[in-house]
Amino acid sequence: MKKIAIVISSLLLSSQLYAAEWAMGVTGAYSMINGDGKEVEGGETNTGSASNDVMIGSIFIDAIVSDKFTLGLDYIPFKADVSNKTKSRTDTETSVTGTDTTTATSRSQKAQAELSNHITLYGEYGEKAYVKFGVAQVDVKTKESLATGSVYGDDTIYGGLIGLGIKGTADNGVYYKVEGTYTDYENVSFTSSVARTGVTTNNKVDADLDVTALKISIGKKF
Repeated sequence: MKKIAIVISSLLLSSQLYAAEWAMGVTGAYSMINGDGKEVEGGETNTGSASNDVMIGSIFIDAIVSDKFTLGLDYIPFKADVSNKTKSRTDTETSVTGTDTTTATSRSQKAQAELSNHITLYGEYGEKAYVKFGVAQVDVKTKESLATGSVYGDDTIYGGLIGLGIKGTADNGVYYKVEGTYTDYENVSFTSSVARTGVTTNNKVDADLDVTALKISIGKKF
């Protein structure tokens, strides 16, 4: 993914772009976020999934190289949660390793993940109907509240984007685009900072994320 991003960046800086028409605009998107994860805790494995549908906006800049080819950069200045609600559970500890005493200690565990600073480098090929391809980068922030005091940290992940769209023009250099896109991100792994009592290895969470989006964009050439 990083290599593809470098290739597209190189194209954006190539000499061909000096002759390109430039445009800026805004996009409104209905995005369907889906995530699947696996947690390994000692010898125990738990799986789960999360989803969230959000309306979100972005700003973009296009370099219109020809009637059939456009290079662009899109940035989402907003944040979005991976799950439509915070995941929570209550664990009750009934015993402590090495003692005969029965306990009833209750611990509340809450977890959520947040996406921010989403950037997409893309190309569009086609005159009216077009195919779209590109690479995306997004920061993943874990927002856990764990009774153990453990934290999982944050990460930046990359993804590949494909899509189809149509575009048209109006007066005074204004144009519009309507498209559907699918972005599949690389797997991300998080390791807890604190191990559960009686477990020698820290918890590990592996997650996979993808986003399907329906978008409407309006731009203006300058």
